Amino acid sequence: MQPELIPAELGRAVAEKRAILFAGAGLSMAVGLPSWAKLIDHMMKELKIERREDHDYTHHTLAEYYQLKLGSIGPLRSWMDREWKVTDGTLKDSIIHKLLIELDFPIICTTNYDRNLEAALELYGRKYVKISNERDMARIGSDATQIVKFHGDFEDDASLVITETDYFNRLSFDTPLDIKLLSDALGRTVLFVGYSMSDMNIRLLLHRLWLSWRRSGYQKDRPRSFVFMSRRDPVQESVLAQWGITALWGESGDPQKALTAFLIDLTKSVEHYRTGDVPRES
Repeated sequence: MQPELIPAELGRAVAEKRAILFAGAGLSMAVGLPSWAKLIDHMMKELKIERREDHDYTHHTLAEYYQLKLGSIGPLRSWMDREWKVTDGTLKDSIIHKLLIELDFPIICTTNYDRNLEAALELYGRKYVKISNERDMARIGSDATQIVKFHGDFEDDASLVITETDYFNRLSFDTPLDIKLLSDALGRTVLFVGYSMSDMNIRLLLHRLWLSWRRSGYQKDRPRSFVFMSRRDPVQESVLAQWGITALWGESGDPQKALTAFLIDLTKSVEHYRTGDVPRES
């Protein structure tokens, strides 16, 4: 993807701070954080479960079992908190995080538990407010980037969405945090990066946004939303399109390289709008 191929509506919305970023696990893995597979391996070792070909556990199911067996998710949360930290030097070297800070989204939603987004904002001297529960909403200010921790934060065990029960409860979309999210997203362009489109939680969110606009009777006035994928997938592209989501894709098979290239091109496009040197409509 090249700057002139970035959709004009996306570049303009980011430049005018009318866009929300939704950042997934791909962003964390870009700075070397463990994958879900490593988390599963750790829990199986802790629970003394032998790996078998007929076992196909998700990390949510294993976390549920972990809590039932040990009585608390606390030890697992502590391990995750230790393992999912990176140094300031690593974050400073992360081109992806630097570009996201430069793009200056007013609201960044994430399903990641780690605090690397917060740490990156601190490194670049940006104000932010972290929102992971109802109490945090009272701290929202007009001049600070909102970091909405949609699946919770390590500093608040009660907010974490780790076990299968947590995950299913989150799918109900009826908490104040969910209401805030829908309210924020309805009138803005939303950009999803770093996600696998197989994540049912995210797919349900996309469907809910589409359904809310459809029921309103003003669907034609809905701002376009976008999802970036490292490679083209005609199946996902068609399914997402029916929900009003435009799929964008990179030209590299490496997800991190593809995301970096996309953010570089998006930054160039946004800069055109910020300086008045508007690129050709696309």
